[in-house]
Amino acid sequence: MKFCKKYRAYMQGQEKKLPGVGFKKLKKILKRCRRDVQSKKDVNGVLDNHTCPQHCPVCDGTFFPSLLKEMSDVVGCFNERAQKLLDLHLASGFRKYFIWIRGKLQGSHVALIQEGKDLVNYALINAIAIRKILKKYDKVHYSKQGQAFRSQAQKMHIEILQSPWLCELMAFHLNLRETKVASGRSPAFFEDCYLTFNDGKPSLSCELFDSVKLDIDLTCSICLDTVFDPVSLTCGHIFCYMCACSSASVSIVDGLKAAEPKEKCPLCREARVYEGAVRLDELSILVRRSCPEYWEQRYQTERVERVRLAKEHWESQCRAFVGV
Repeated sequence: MKFCKKYRAYMQGQEKKLPGVGFKKLKKILKRCRRDVQSKKDVNGVLDNHTCPQHCPVCDGTFFPSLLKEMSDVVGCFNERAQKLLDLHLASGFRKYFIWIRGKLQGSHVALIQEGKDLVNYALINAIAIRKILKKYDKVHYSKQGQAFRSQAQKMHIEILQSPWLCELMAFHLNLRETKVASGRSPAFFEDCYLTFNDGKPSLSCELFDSVKLDIDLTCSICLDTVFDPVSLTCGHIFCYMCACSSASVSIVDGLKAAEPKEKCPLCREARVYEGAVRLDELSILVRRSCPEYWEQRYQTERVERVRLAKEHWESQCRAFVGV
């Protein structure tokens, strides 16, 4: 079965209507463009350099704007669903009981596992669709504008494989596999997903499709140690929470949302990356389980430091209030 038909069958088979890539519509745009290109060849059958691929009003005016909106809708839907799933998994106490009473945890772990599988499949098949349609664009136009568009999408944070919630789902998968739920069998969201250590430095690795592999370094580039209480900035880089607060010039009391827009990521130097930062709670659980001695030592050290910083913050606030 051709991918276009496979993709359409997948999207139509979902219980709820989900945002997706208009694969068939985008192919029609490219087909129209190809006809225009063929009609503009000279008598020797050579493509005029001043027509497509350099300048293409058909594609530039319809193809990329449509794909941009669809990619934004897909990653927004994925992030929202993943966040709700992980909130359910991490709920505890009265909140977990309340959610159970409302029927949102029917099937308990089994339902969570199925939702995790569905989310991963949704992310991967849309990533494949985007990759294929951009390859088709470059083939029709004899260009690399499709690749350039992917780079632009990454900078705009609408590349689904860069979503911090995909990293969280990988950690969620490993945490569930660790506990061996679902009738004693290890649940599988991903075919090959594992936590590796190279010279004592951990990283998350996952084999996806067509030789695409995700490798997420779990070493904080600020303190140069394994991330503790990890947070992902909107650019996708992961740091310890306290390290991120320090780099953003904010206190741990105010948090990253208080960071100035001009503050930049220590790695890529991109601005406006702190306000939308995501706390990676599942990843934090994975680090605690995989490196218990390191985690306990770091926990004790940070607890003392956080108390000190909080005390200094409130003392300065009190002095400012009384005008001292």
